[in-house]
Amino acid sequence: MNRLAIDGGPQTKTTPFGTGRRFGLEEAQELLSALEQNTLFYHHGKKVKQFLSDFGRLYGVEHLVATSSGTAAIHVALGAAGISVGDEVITSPITDQGTLIGILYQNAIPVFADVDLRTYNLDPTSVEAMITPRTKAILAVHLAGNPCDMTALLKVAKRHNLVVIEDCAQSYLSHYKGQLTGTMGAYGCFSTNDYKHISTGDGGMVAVNTGDENDYFRAHAFADKNYQRLGNNVTRDLQYLAPNYRMTELQGAVGIAQVKKLPWICERRTMYGDRITAGINDVQGLYPPMITEESVSSYWFYMFRLDLEAFTCTRDEFSTALQAEGIPNSAGYIPDVVYMQPLFTAKQAYVRSSFPFDLTQREYHRGLCPRAETVLQTAIRLSISEFYTPEDIEEMIRAIRKVAAFYLRK
Repeated sequence: MNRLAIDGGPQTKTTPFGTGRRFGLEEAQELLSALEQNTLFYHHGKKVKQFLSDFGRLYGVEHLVATSSGTAAIHVALGAAGISVGDEVITSPITDQGTLIGILYQNAIPVFADVDLRTYNLDPTSVEAMITPRTKAILAVHLAGNPCDMTALLKVAKRHNLVVIEDCAQSYLSHYKGQLTGTMGAYGCFSTNDYKHISTGDGGMVAVNTGDENDYFRAHAFADKNYQRLGNNVTRDLQYLAPNYRMTELQGAVGIAQVKKLPWICERRTMYGDRITAGINDVQGLYPPMITEESVSSYWFYMFRLDLEAFTCTRDEFSTALQAEGIPNSAGYIPDVVYMQPLFTAKQAYVRSSFPFDLTQREYHRGLCPRAETVLQTAIRLSISEFYTPEDIEEMIRAIRKVAAFYLRK
């Protein structure tokens, strides 16, 4: 058996990973064109409109609203859906704070359902068990590009008259049974910050899929202080509070160039993620991510789990050994389930206030979602880039297999 690099053995990967330039002449030309308009305001310029049109054509979506971030996109969807004070929104405990901010800014209550150990996404059975008369929406997070079980979630939502909102920040051009993520729920929310498949620095979009043009009007207005800015007229008859989440023409200009690259980016990531799974699928003690049946993941990152009873090492020791083999990785995706953050355990969304948590009896504590906690305690996260080479991927596979073989209990 090969000695591990951490113990003085040969390192598996000794060459740099493939790299590339995300931005180039195409983005520069669009930015120059935006500046030549003599306006950077979305309503008067053409870049944000073209960005949304190009993205909508790629996705087959008619109604899209641009926002200043993916976090803003989710808030806009919640606002347009009428989520308000004391409502409950069920979502995943394995996510970024950006999924949750809009819920709390609407003075609604985040409720966490458990996940599937294989996909790391919401378990529809757990979601249904968390529903109360206060529940108004399900916020489905397609983690790392892997589509949620949308058939089951949509059935749950229909039974209980709930709105489904998709968090697609990590799932560009992912498919669920032939449908794109972001097109199945009432609203699909996307992020274009610098850590996503495509980047406009910061930014986001909301796809309005209800088929009701009034829902689109509400979403569009909610992103712009509730000003009605469609067409030539501007209406400022404000009925309720809404934020200012407008995208600038500079962001839209970069987005135009980035959208053209999106199919290639996602194809490469899908190929590489699927190859890693094929390369480690037979390794005892390892659990690759299970992609939903008849679906395609675009792998914002790749995360597999360890059966710790099968190994003589801890998860952190496995991670350290893999790092020594030349494979950057992290132990888990986030340090802990989001409900263990002080914001939730202390029930303090606002300084010196327990509102809106004091409107319900919901509690946040260790063991609330045991499967989600297990995922984060046993997972290894790998980066994937469209600029990696096939040899990079093969070396990642060899390193994982090497470390697993060394620590496997005999």
